[in-house]
Amino acid sequence: MMDFAVVIALVLCALTVPGFGDTGSGKAQSCSDIRQFYNGNGFSLKGVPQSEISGEHLRICPQGYTCCTSVMEDSLSNLSRTEMQGLIRDAGRALQASLNGQYKAFDDYLLELLNRSEVVLQESYPPVLGFLYTQNTRVFSDLYTELRRYYRGSNINIEEALNEFWARLLERLFKGANGQYLIGDDYLECVSKQSETLRPFGDTPRDLKLKVTRTFVAARSFVQGLVISGEVVRKVSQVPLSPECVRAIMKMTYCRHCRGVPSARPCANYCANVLKGCLANHADLDTEWRNLADAMLQVANRFEGASSVNVVFLSLPKRISEAITTMMDNIDTFNTKVFQACGNLREGGTSNIGLEEVKKRGKVTVQDSPTSGARLEKLVSDVSRRLRDMQSYWVSLPSTLCSDRVATRAQGDDKCWNGMARARYLPEVMGDGLASQINNPEVEIDITKPDMTIRQQIMQLKIMTNRLRNAFNGNDVDFQDTSDDVSGSGSGMCADDNCARGPRLMAPNTDRPKLYAYPPENKKVVKASANHNLPFIALYLLSLVTLLLRRLSFMAYYSFANDDLLCSLKL
Repeated sequence: MMDFAVVIALVLCALTVPGFGDTGSGKAQSCSDIRQFYNGNGFSLKGVPQSEISGEHLRICPQGYTCCTSVMEDSLSNLSRTEMQGLIRDAGRALQASLNGQYKAFDDYLLELLNRSEVVLQESYPPVLGFLYTQNTRVFSDLYTELRRYYRGSNINIEEALNEFWARLLERLFKGANGQYLIGDDYLECVSKQSETLRPFGDTPRDLKLKVTRTFVAARSFVQGLVISGEVVRKVSQVPLSPECVRAIMKMTYCRHCRGVPSARPCANYCANVLKGCLANHADLDTEWRNLADAMLQVANRFEGASSVNVVFLSLPKRISEAITTMMDNIDTFNTKVFQACGNLREGGTSNIGLEEVKKRGKVTVQDSPTSGARLEKLVSDVSRRLRDMQSYWVSLPSTLCSDRVATRAQGDDKCWNGMARARYLPEVMGDGLASQINNPEVEIDITKPDMTIRQQIMQLKIMTNRLRNAFNGNDVDFQDTSDDVSGSGSGMCADDNCARGPRLMAPNTDRPKLYAYPPENKKVVKASANHNLPFIALYLLSLVTLLLRRLSFMAYYSFANDDLLCSLKL
């Protein structure tokens, strides 16, 4: 019975002595700090406690003594969600603004080159061609119109557009040089067929078609790549945070205020795990995002050198004039062969300019326009640097947000907030991407259910990368659907359930989850100072006392029974 009395005395002492970390006063701590913080964020102080209360009602924060009610927890959870979504969107807007700026710079420059090329042609041709040009300006203006439309993304075959230009130019020049004859459409069709073998413009059409096609395909693909990448950033940055992520963000951001340690900023690795979990789907953009940047860098290299955009665009008037000169120089030979193949023409035309008049005007000469090589070089240099800088954007976004705005920079800080208390954060940092989050201790994620909006944007990146690679190889690409939202109806992107299935997921990590010094996911487990846990300690000790009483009672009964048995045996 003496042992029993000792146990009772120890239990009573444990219940009456203050816990570890208590001031010894036995008084609940004031909630003045969080009241000021809470009210400063626009919330009413109605119902906000003046001093700490028991936290069994909390669903996100640790359930020790707290200054937060359920209403406060919900309000701060919404605030943390709004703030984090704002940070993600701000980062996206910054990147999108940079991409849009690069697009505008390139777009303005390329259109300026095209406009300057047309102006040079308009100013240089009339003095020499005279009536032949003024009566056929539509042929030349239509060429530049088609080139602009193609550059803007219209579904035009640029090779066919160039072939149509040379065919129309041949007809007009042939009629103008033979104005004394009556020439019908059937005869012009015969002339057009003969041009395939007679080649009245020399090698210029074939050479120009090759250079113009490759240059315009590259230019259009490149600026479209800038547009698409900016749109992907915009759409992905607007993807809402999951409920599980919001819980983790709240726990990391504002539970420390409820806990009475507002000065303890989140631990760096703790923040990294929270945001790697929240942005796991975002990180899955990384592979295709890098592929797109690499393809754009390759295409950008085509903008420099002898076949650069400024050389090709500004040389159009000169190359066309060379073709016209070639035809005028050989018009007699050409006419002879055409007459032999298509028949002689009957005189009776109405034009007052004949072949001799055209020859008297001389050859068309176009001065080389000053190039903008330095400006183009700077544009290519700037965009190349930006493309390289943005390659790691999606996988580095968590660390960027943590280091800039959220967490303490010290990796081994013992006084940072780890989600439970002001102490070191022990779990290791997870990898990047959805499949790597299977063991994330902070955010509960179903890795078999990827975000479909982000999967659709991954598909957009793949399509754009494929077009850029085709452009780099000189192949024309169709941009008919590039301006369509993949998620829109009728886009055809999900015809065979590709969107529903999504890309194949990586095999999940099946290693045994690592054990940590404290539970990684807090439900109703509490880790805090002893004075905050005093009610739970009391309950635990009372349960222990009950068990001890039962055990001692059983032992006493067993002892008495044995004594009776011994006495009976002695008798």
